[in-house]
Amino acid sequence: MRLPIGYDIFYNIIEHNLDFIDKSLLIKEIIDDEAGIILITRPRRFGKTLNLSMLQHFLAAEACKN
Repeated sequence: MRLPIGYDIFYNIIEHNLDFIDKSLLIKEIIDDEAGIILITRPRRFGKTLNLSMLQHFLAAEACKN
Protein backbone atom coordinates (compact mmCIF):
# COMPACT_ATOMS: atom_id res chain seq x y z
CA MET A 1 0.00 0.00 0.00
CA ARG A 2 1.43 3.36 -1.06
CA LEU A 3 -0.20 6.11 0.99
CA PRO A 4 -0.04 9.74 -0.16
CA ILE A 5 1.57 11.13 2.98
CA GLY A 6 2.53 14.76 2.45
CA TYR A 7 0.54 15.16 -0.78
CA ASP A 8 -1.98 17.99 -0.92
CA ILE A 9 -2.81 18.01 -4.64
CA PHE A 10 -5.29 15.34 -5.73
CA TYR A 11 -3.96 15.20 -9.30
CA ASN A 12 -0.49 14.20 -8.02
CA ILE A 13 -2.01 11.25 -6.14
CA ILE A 14 -3.67 10.04 -9.34
CA GLU A 15 -0.56 10.69 -11.42
CA HIS A 16 1.69 8.68 -9.06
CA ASN A 17 -0.91 5.89 -8.72
CA LEU A 18 -1.00 6.15 -4.92
CA ASP A 19 -3.65 4.56 -2.69
CA PHE A 20 -6.37 6.94 -1.55
CA ILE A 21 -9.43 6.50 0.67
CA ASP A 22 -12.56 7.19 -1.38
CA LYS A 23 -14.19 10.37 -0.13
CA SER A 24 -16.69 10.82 -2.95
CA LEU A 25 -19.52 10.99 -0.40
CA LEU A 26 -17.90 14.21 0.83
CA ILE A 27 -18.38 15.68 -2.66
CA LYS A 28 -22.05 14.64 -2.63
CA GLU A 29 -22.52 16.11 0.84
CA ILE A 30 -21.01 19.46 -0.20
CA ILE A 31 -23.00 19.65 -3.46
CA ASP A 32 -26.28 18.71 -1.73
CA ASP A 33 -25.75 21.24 1.07
CA GLU A 34 -27.88 24.33 0.50
CA ALA A 35 -25.82 26.59 2.77
CA GLY A 36 -24.21 29.63 1.21
CA ILE A 37 -20.99 29.03 3.12
CA ILE A 38 -19.41 25.75 4.19
CA LEU A 39 -16.91 25.82 7.05
CA ILE A 40 -14.56 22.84 7.28
CA THR A 41 -12.85 22.65 10.64
CA ARG A 42 -10.38 19.85 11.26
CA PRO A 43 -7.04 19.57 13.08
CA ARG A 44 -3.77 20.14 11.26
CA ARG A 45 -2.67 17.47 8.79
CA PHE A 46 -6.23 16.12 8.55
CA GLY A 47 -6.63 16.46 4.77
CA LYS A 48 -8.50 19.76 4.39
CA THR A 49 -6.40 20.97 1.45
CA LEU A 50 -6.42 17.55 -0.19
CA ASN A 51 -10.22 17.33 0.09
CA LEU A 52 -10.62 20.77 -1.50
CA SER A 53 -8.20 19.76 -4.25
CA MET A 54 -10.26 16.60 -4.86
CA LEU A 55 -13.43 18.71 -5.09
CA GLN A 56 -11.75 21.13 -7.52
CA HIS A 57 -10.54 18.21 -9.66
CA PHE A 58 -14.04 16.71 -9.71
CA LEU A 59 -15.77 19.99 -10.62
CA ALA A 60 -13.18 20.83 -13.30
CA ALA A 61 -13.78 17.42 -14.89
CA GLU A 62 -17.53 18.09 -14.88
CA ALA A 63 -17.01 21.49 -16.52
CA CYS A 64 -14.93 19.89 -19.29
CA LYS A 65 -17.75 17.46 -20.12
CA ASN A 66 -20.20 20.28 -20.96
